[in-house]
Amino acid sequence: MSVLAIDAGTTGVTALVVGEDARVQARGYEEFPQHFPRPGWVEHEPEQIWQATLSAVRQALDGSEAAPTAVGITNQRETAVLWDRDSLAAPRRAVVWQDRRSAAICDELREAGHEDRVRELTGLRFDPYFTGTKLRWLAENDERSWLGVTDGSVLIGTVDSYLVARLTAGGRHVTDASNASRTLLFDITTGSWSDELCELIGVPRSALPEVVPSYGEVARSDPGAFLGLDLPIAGIAGDQQAALFGQACYEVGDSKCTYGTGSFVLVNTGSELVRSDAGLLTTVAWMDPSGALTYAQEGAIFVTGAAIQWLRDGLGLIGSAAESEALASTVPDSGGVVFVPALTGLGAPDWDPAARGTIVGITRGTTRAHLVRATLDAIAFEVRDVVETLPETTTLRVDGGAAANGLLLQLQADQLGLPVERPEVLETTGLGAAFLAGIGTGVWSSTAELAQTWRLDRRFEPTTSEYDDEGGGRDGAYRRWRAAVERAKGWAVE
Repeated sequence: MSVLAIDAGTTGVTALVVGEDARVQARGYEEFPQHFPRPGWVEHEPEQIWQATLSAVRQALDGSEAAPTAVGITNQRETAVLWDRDSLAAPRRAVVWQDRRSAAICDELREAGHEDRVRELTGLRFDPYFTGTKLRWLAENDERSWLGVTDGSVLIGTVDSYLVARLTAGGRHVTDASNASRTLLFDITTGSWSDELCELIGVPRSALPEVVPSYGEVARSDPGAFLGLDLPIAGIAGDQQAALFGQACYEVGDSKCTYGTGSFVLVNTGSELVRSDAGLLTTVAWMDPSGALTYAQEGAIFVTGAAIQWLRDGLGLIGSAAESEALASTVPDSGGVVFVPALTGLGAPDWDPAARGTIVGITRGTTRAHLVRATLDAIAFEVRDVVETLPETTTLRVDGGAAANGLLLQLQADQLGLPVERPEVLETTGLGAAFLAGIGTGVWSSTAELAQTWRLDRRFEPTTSEYDDEGGGRDGAYRRWRAAVERAKGWAVE
């Protein structure tokens, strides 16, 4: 037996066919366009996400020997999507999780004294990152689209909900608890939508999807809509929660870091809601079929892999993301250059939507290799910012595209002073979606069985070498990073 996983990320869709041995048998990938209509705005065309999904799945099926028995979905979280209940056409582009346009709304709600109550119910904070304030912005600024929401002809959801609607030809309007917990509308203490929060933010509850468990059959795909496939949709989770599941982090205290467009550090806290005073979020990791919730603490870093992509596409300093390791390795350090990649503001632990990208320390001797090295350093510093706020951490499991970069992971181990473990399968977001669907349909019997499938590729041990240019070791370089972060804050205040 095998399971099909759809991983609808921020820049493209990956489809995996995963066998009973938890190995990837086939894969497909299709990018879709990014739209930046104004500074700080990021949008996606929902139809382009759907067409990329069909293309990626077609590629994976073409490379697979056996037909899958179930499908799991994982997705970029917090992105606000609207679509017509009947035609499934989107009346406007989706507002992406990176989008900053609702910063003023967050300020208004915070100044009105609502943040403590919202944090109590949701585990989140007011930041443009989350879906709820994006929806409020649409209500206030896109009257034509929002009219459909209020009259019931247009539905609201995150990307997982949209994909389920397309897979089922409009038959189901659902989301799982992990995605719901990222909207500012979901009460994580009760596991349900909150009438209080919907009223506060101004979102009609009737337009929201039904909240379902993260595994177990919740719908079936429509063959006419989905490449002739009639499959149970049996796993749904936001991408970071799926990666936690795919990394076999099933025990309290298990943690992982995914290096994708951004980087996200999650630690499993079990059935306990653990609150943070250090800028971490409390979130739902997954919901089981009984309705029981497993929670996590999360440090959300908005731009890491996207900074490497910017070096490639925005500046033309590298021809491919993979080239970053080789080029950065040609210099012993960053030559004093420090890069704060706050290209869409700062997430944990600073939470400043008005911060902007900052490069300091440039001299006549600065080369593109120094800038690329400073970017890898920045990713390691950003993750250190978060990990140092977590409870006792002894090892960090890593995944995502940038985890293929050995120099980055060595820098990370050095900055944390902890071993960093890279699994054989780096696509653990998609793997987690497959695991959820498989455990929901009996392909695997338990998380204990799944834990046995995790395989180590390489373990990066911290070194004692003082690699930075001024001889300050890991702490000296980190202190300069923190000084640069302070200079980046508040830049885009209107």
